[in-house]
Amino acid sequence: MSDLRLVLASASPRRRELLAQLGVPFEVITANVVEYENPSTDPREMVAHNAALKADWVAERHPEAMVLGADTTVFIDGHALNKPADLVAARLMLRRLSGRTHTVFTGVALRHQSSGLKVDRGVASDVTFKQLDDAIISDYLAKVHTLDKAGGYAIQEHGDLIIAKQEGSLTNIIGLPLDETKQILTNAGLLPDSGINLK
Repeated sequence: MSDLRLVLASASPRRRELLAQLGVPFEVITANVVEYENPSTDPREMVAHNAALKADWVAERHPEAMVLGADTTVFIDGHALNKPADLVAARLMLRRLSGRTHTVFTGVALRHQSSGLKVDRGVASDVTFKQLDDAIISDYLAKVHTLDKAGGYAIQEHGDLIIAKQEGSLTNIIGLPLDETKQILTNAGLLPDSGINLK
């Protein structure tokens, strides 16, 4: 099945970089969908819905391809923090996360329209922020473009300024949990079975 074509249904450069680490050839086709982003929705349901929405949209148009969709959000105080609308919103998000632990949820969906294959997986990781004052927040926002990032931050970009610790999958926090994605793609025949038990 190695001749199967893999498509990443995401415009995220971070997901593209992460998926490339698995060594499987793929192309990117961005799904033309409106993501569901109600902050009060269960975050697991929201990211699962959006990941499937992206994968389904591309799979319907490319039925012979294996299509991978993903969506990530930050969750705290019973609300999801999606991508900030502007720098004011990003600053407010960082203040809210300051000195506290939040959870990052990612939904992953694999679709193959021709065979009817549907795989959905959810992953959660915890991130604890340092105590941030306005000067640190301003410094961070000057160094990192945060408007395309859930929660208004990127752990892989100047994370030392804001992150105290993280628990669970780092690649999940960045936007694509690689262990789970590798397992999904291996089971689908896109990667050789390494014999390693992945969680």
